[in-house]
Amino acid sequence: MIGRWVSNFGRLRRAGRRTNLALLVVLLAAAATGGLAFAAGTPVPAKITTLAHGVFGLAVVLLIPWKAVIVKRTQVLRAASLILIALIAICMTSGFVEVFLGYGVLWRLSPMQVHVGSALLAVPLLTLHVLQHRRQRLRRVDLSRRVLLRTGVLTAGAVATYGILEGIGRLLGSTSASRIATGSHRLSPAAVPATIWLFDQIPDVGTDHQVDVAGTKFSVTDLASRSTTLAARLDCTSGWYADAEWTAVNLADLLPADQLAAAASIEVISVTRYRRRFPTGEADSLWLATGYQGEPLKAGRGAPVRLLAPRRRGFWWVKWVESVKLSDVPAWGQSPFPLT
Repeated sequence: MIGRWVSNFGRLRRAGRRTNLALLVVLLAAAATGGLAFAAGTPVPAKITTLAHGVFGLAVVLLIPWKAVIVKRTQVLRAASLILIALIAICMTSGFVEVFLGYGVLWRLSPMQVHVGSALLAVPLLTLHVLQHRRQRLRRVDLSRRVLLRTGVLTAGAVATYGILEGIGRLLGSTSASRIATGSHRLSPAAVPATIWLFDQIPDVGTDHQVDVAGTKFSVTDLASRSTTLAARLDCTSGWYADAEWTAVNLADLLPADQLAAAASIEVISVTRYRRRFPTGEADSLWLATGYQGEPLKAGRGAPVRLLAPRRRGFWWVKWVESVKLSDVPAWGQSPFPLT
């Protein structure tokens, strides 16, 4: 036992270039899978990306002892490096809080917002940190059987840790056990918050508001008279989801069939200028809603008219819809995530 401890300590002391490289790779992989998890709206892709994101995040944790040895060797830590360490620590901590304690708001921020925000703030500092260090060339020994074996051990350790934490969460009755594929926690329809994207503000929209759908204007009364009751799940990237009943009309019933067939995409635009573009093939899965849980929509939930996109995450559900346009621009001709 003592011999094994001494051996492990010796390995920690040898931490260096490969540790830094491994940490960089898993950080980049965690960021990439986190972004994909935000974009995935259907169960199978969402589950795969969420699982991968969790495993890569835990791999970062498992590499901390080796990285700590490297940090101790550094004679002077720059302020940027200390801030980077703090941001990564905040990112990891908020991620664990989101998983095991669920959705909540403190100082107007949810754990998921802190998790994503700290990760985004860390990106330029991580880039600076990498650029300040000398370039490392890939060596033949980096692809040796021993290195590949250590990589496999790290991966297996991260996967095993993920499984153990999930099991502990279930045994303790943690909210982590009731997450859906995207990692979101359930909220009751009445508890759904008035969420906005980035710097949007809830606008003051008049009762005479009309929605321009491919050149034809519809009043809220017009849309409500054509509507039916629809059960749909709103899965917000803030870390929560809610199953609710909406009063909505199918967008395919409002768009001229000949114009829809000739278009490349459907662009839905808010009075705030927020917009999302959809493939025309999804017209029958998009809805314009005027009611929520048997009552008219409230301003914070997108009144007087909002878009429902049940196959996609919440940021696709455009609020305060002003117009729906048929466009020659393909649906992929936009940022994966809204920039305004």
